[in-house]
Amino acid sequence: MNKPLLQSGLKKMSLFLICCFIGPVIVHQAFKNQNHPLYFPVLILGFLFLIIALYYGFSGIKSLVNAILGEQKRKL
Repeated sequence: MNKPLLQSGLKKMSLFLICCFIGPVIVHQAFKNQNHPLYFPVLILGFLFLIIALYYGFSGIKSLVNAILGEQKRKL
């Protein structure tokens, strides 16, 4: 087991969880206040948090799998 890679994967997964809670809350607040002048910037910020959550989710899972199972070597 690769301990530094495991720690990196856990950090990425913690960022994923944080963004998974913050993103939908921001998007929901933006949709509740559609007449506000900052509607579009807040909505874009919420979608950015959701995209960041997707990125950290996939890269965190990949790091955890590589840390536990080891790097996969391709045979050509």
